[in-house]
Amino acid sequence: MYGSYTGRSRTRRRVAGLRTTGTAAALGAALLLAGCSGDGDGGDKKSAPTVEQQPKDKDPYWVNPDGNAARQVAAYTEDGDDEKAALIRKIAQQPVGEWVTPDNPESQVRGITEAAAAADRDALLVLYNVPHRDCGQFSKGGAADGNAYRAWLDGVAQGIGDRSATVILEPDALLHLVDGCTPQEFHEERYDLLKGAVERLKQQPATKVYLDAGNAGWQSPDALYQPLQRAGIAEADGFSLNVSNFQTTAVSTEFGKKLSEKIGNKPFVIDTSRNGNGPYTGGDPAESWCNPPGRALGEAPTTQTGDELVDAYLWIKRPGESDGDCKGGPKAGDWWPEYALGLAGTTK
Repeated sequence: MYGSYTGRSRTRRRVAGLRTTGTAAALGAALLLAGCSGDGDGGDKKSAPTVEQQPKDKDPYWVNPDGNAARQVAAYTEDGDDEKAALIRKIAQQPVGEWVTPDNPESQVRGITEAAAAADRDALLVLYNVPHRDCGQFSKGGAADGNAYRAWLDGVAQGIGDRSATVILEPDALLHLVDGCTPQEFHEERYDLLKGAVERLKQQPATKVYLDAGNAGWQSPDALYQPLQRAGIAEADGFSLNVSNFQTTAVSTEFGKKLSEKIGNKPFVIDTSRNGNGPYTGGDPAESWCNPPGRALGEAPTTQTGDELVDAYLWIKRPGESDGDCKGGPKAGDWWPEYALGLAGTTK
């Protein structure tokens, strides 16, 4: 997903397993902090400042008080750099996707969803572990085979239990079938795994599932609707667009509506984490997706979109985490404070 398969606009995001917030220890700290009232009691402000939840009627998703952005705010504050702290706080105060790593999915997800429930909020989870992930590129990996994926997915579902969660299911997995990046020999299994994942997750009583459908700069609604149907969109709550990409909200909405018409008027969610200035058009087109300069945070996460087909604007990609080791960035998924400052400080 961080690779340079073609010059087309593609999604790029963190590699699962790189962030410490996925560990049991960090999740335990997050759960403890989530129970804080915001008055500063019971939390180590130097390591993870307490952040308040957004108003539930506007944004029901959990703000992780122990995330990378929150820790960076604490570090800048401790150094007396209030200007930088204020910029990063723009990220820290918003809910972002929790990308479930390959190891111990049940305990990971239980920790996240329990922390969210303790704060009277919903968890936002991203599942990115399908076999042959990213067709052997920068984010290659995933489960060893179909059975391993099913076991991992079952752990995720058990970790959710009856708590409220929204799941973004396998960014790029469907699109790589459509564009030929994933070898033909794996197509049948992938469709089966995606459809099975939707069915398994929907067994949880308070879980919403959005099957990823790429972005408006990559493929067309005509090329996508039949693969989405084959992958189980009928049983899903909808589809996701623009994950880790930069297409504007207006363009994504128009694209989403055209696609929705072809699949029973299913609603969709849009990743607005970095689309404030739209796509990058400079430099090598083959790397326009990778840490492009001059980008900005997009609309804040909310379920009040003003459009009945758009269920939410979400920050699925975690702003400030690198797309890969390009343009001076660290490896994919690593926190990069300089880039985060640019996103938060760039004028739209």
